Amino acid sequence: MTVVINMRDGLDERKIRIAARFILEEKLVAFPTETVYGLGADALNASAVKRIFEAKGRPADNPLIIHIADFNDLKRLAREIPEEARLLAEKFWPGPLTLVLPRSEEVPDVTTGGLDTVAVRMPAHPIALSLIRASTPVAAPSANISGRPSPTLAEHVIDDFYGRIEAIIDGGETKVGVESTVIDLTSERPTLLRPGGLPLEEIENVIGEVEIHPAVKGKLVDIARAPGMKYRHYSPNAQVVVVEGPRERVRAKIRELVKEYRSEGLRVGVMATEETEADAFFHLGKTTEEVARNLFKALRELDRRGVDVIIGEGIEEKGLGLAVMNRLRKAAGYRIVRA
Repeated sequence: MTVVINMRDGLDERKIRIAARFILEEKLVAFPTETVYGLGADALNASAVKRIFEAKGRPADNPLIIHIADFNDLKRLAREIPEEARLLAEKFWPGPLTLVLPRSEEVPDVTTGGLDTVAVRMPAHPIALSLIRASTPVAAPSANISGRPSPTLAEHVIDDFYGRIEAIIDGGETKVGVESTVIDLTSERPTLLRPGGLPLEEIENVIGEVEIHPAVKGKLVDIARAPGMKYRHYSPNAQVVVVEGPRERVRAKIRELVKEYRSEGLRVGVMATEETEADAFFHLGKTTEEVARNLFKALRELDRRGVDVIIGEGIEEKGLGLAVMNRLRKAAGYRIVRA
C-alpha cells in the first residue's frame, strides 16, 4: 500500500515528520521539488538506495543526485569543494543546479553508480527542504519508471509507482518542469553534463565559460557521470518526432506530417506553441519557461489520449530552450525532421 500525503495547501510539519520517518526506515518517498518530483531514499544507506534502482528499473551505473538542505552537508559528501562550487552555491542554491564534485568516503558506491564523484544539489522547494532537514541527505532521481517522461504532478508518480513505494507527497504541480542543470567541477574546466532548469548563460556569468559535454548533443558515452547521459530517457509509449528549423517552416512541416501520418491510419498528437489540427493537441505555452514547465506533462497527456505518434515543435536553444531540446530529442530517440 502506498500512502499519498496531501500537502497541496502548503507545508505541514506533522506530515513531514511522517514522511521523514519512512526515509529513516529505508523506505521510499516521492516528493516535489521545484524541477520535477523525486523518488527519495536515505542517500548514505546502501540498502535504501538499492531500492530506488529496483523500483525504477534503473541501471546500476546511472548515478543519483543527493539532495541537501544545508551547505555544510556538502562537506560530508565531497572531499574537496573548489571555489567555483562555493560561488555557484552561494548564487544559485537553493535552486535547480547540481554540482559534481570528488566524492567522500561516506557516500556509498551504489549512490554514485560506482564513480569517484558525487552529484549534489539543494532543491528550492519548502517540502523538499523540510523533508531533508527532518531526515538525512536524500538520494532522489526523478520519480518515474526509467525511460518514461519525468513527473511534474503527483498523479504522474501515482501512475508509475502506486503500490510499489511507501509514500507519495502531493505538493501540486512543479514550477520548472525539467530537471536540474548538472555542472562537473572535477574536470580541468567546468563542464555542462546536463542542461536543465538553470540556464547555462547564468552559470557562465558567475564562473566564466563552461564546456559542453558531447552527450548534451546526443553523443553516446560509456560512462555516465551524471543522470541522463547514457540511457534512454523521457520517452512515452507513442513514437516521438521532433521538427526543427525556422519557426514558420516548422509549423508548415508539422501540418504536413499530421496529414502524412493520418493517411497511414495513425492517430497523431501534436505538442506545440501554436494550435495545430491533429487527433490530439497540447499547447506548450508561449514562453520558453511555459514550454519547459509543460513538456513532460504534454508527453504523458498525449500518451494517455492514445495517439500513435507525437510530433513535437523544436524551439530555440537559448536559456531553458537548451534543456527543452535536450529532453525532446532524447524522448524522440533523435528522430528529427528538418523543416
